[in-house]
Amino acid sequence: MFQTFDQATEILQAALGSSYLDAFLENAENLVDGGQVRVEDGIPNETDQAKLVHLYQQLAEFKFNPETMRQLIQLSMLKVTRKDQLPSNYQITPDTIGMLMAALASRILPEQETLSILDPVVGSANLLTTMMNQLQALNGRSTTGFGIDNDDLMLATASVNVALQKADVDLFHQDAILDLAVPQVDLVVADLPVGYYPLDDNTKNYRTRAKEGHSFVHHLLIEQSMNYLKPGGFGMFLVPQALFQSDEAQGLVEWIQSVAHMQGLLNLPTEIFANQQAAKSILLLQRQGASAHQVPQVLLGTFPTLKDPKEFTAFMQKIDQWVATNLQSTK
Repeated sequence: MFQTFDQATEILQAALGSSYLDAFLENAENLVDGGQVRVEDGIPNETDQAKLVHLYQQLAEFKFNPETMRQLIQLSMLKVTRKDQLPSNYQITPDTIGMLMAALASRILPEQETLSILDPVVGSANLLTTMMNQLQALNGRSTTGFGIDNDDLMLATASVNVALQKADVDLFHQDAILDLAVPQVDLVVADLPVGYYPLDDNTKNYRTRAKEGHSFVHHLLIEQSMNYLKPGGFGMFLVPQALFQSDEAQGLVEWIQSVAHMQGLLNLPTEIFANQQAAKSILLLQRQGASAHQVPQVLLGTFPTLKDPKEFTAFMQKIDQWVATNLQSTK
C-alpha cells in the first residue's frame, strides 16, 4: 500500500513543484475524495492524471482497517521528515511509544463501553489514533477523540489521517494554552513539547507559570490538560526523564498535589533513544474527585527491552498486579 501511495505522492510532487509534505497532503485529500484527482490550472496534466487514477484504483483493491491506514500515513510522515528535513517538533510519536501507552491505558481505565480522549498537541494525530485503535482492539471500547494544534500543516495532516481512518475525532486549530472548546474527557494523552512558552500574558492564570521569565510549555500543558479531565480521569504525558530535576519542579509538584494524584512514572526503554539526553518517561496523573485516591505505592520503573518478550511480559504482569492492588477501588 505504501509503495503505491508513495508513487502517487512522487507524481504530485513533480507536477506541483512542491515539498513532499504538500504533495502528500494533496494525495491524501484525493483519497479522502474517493480517488478524485484535483486539477487546478491544468496541473497535474492529463498523463499524470491517468497515472494517479490507476494508482488510486490499485489502492482501492487493498483490504485495510483503520490501523492499517494509520500505519500507511505513519510511513508517509517518516518519509516527509526525511525528504523535507522537518524540525524535531514535526516528528511523529513512534508506534512503540503509542502502543506502550495504550497497553498501560487499557489496564488503568475504568471498564466502560465508550471513552473520550483528548490530545492537546495532536500533531499528525498518530499518537491519538494509535491509542484509539489499540483501545478498540484490546478492550473493544468505542472511542471519540479531540485534537488541538496551532500548526496549520500538522492539523491538515491530522485531518486527512483521521478522515482516511474514519476515526471519530474533532480537530481544533488553536493555541492549547488558551481556553479550549472541548468537553471534559476520560483520558488525556500528549507527547509534550519541551521548552519555553513565549507569550507570558497568556499564562497569568496558570499556577505552574514561572515566577520570572518565560514558563515551561510542558508544565503549562500538563496543568491545562487536567482542567479538561473528568473527576477521576487520567492524564498520560510523555515527559523528559529529568522533569522533576529542574528549578521549576517544586512548583509543578505542589500544583500536582493540589489537583491530582501522581499515580506513576515509567521510564521508556533506553534503546528507543539514540541520545540519552532525549530519553522520556510516561507520567501518569489522575484528577482528584469521584472515587480517585492516591495509591499507597506509586507505579515506578523502567520498561525492559522490547527484544526480550519474556522480560517484557513479566513487567506487564507486574503492572497488572499493581493495578489490582492499588487502583482496585477506582475501577
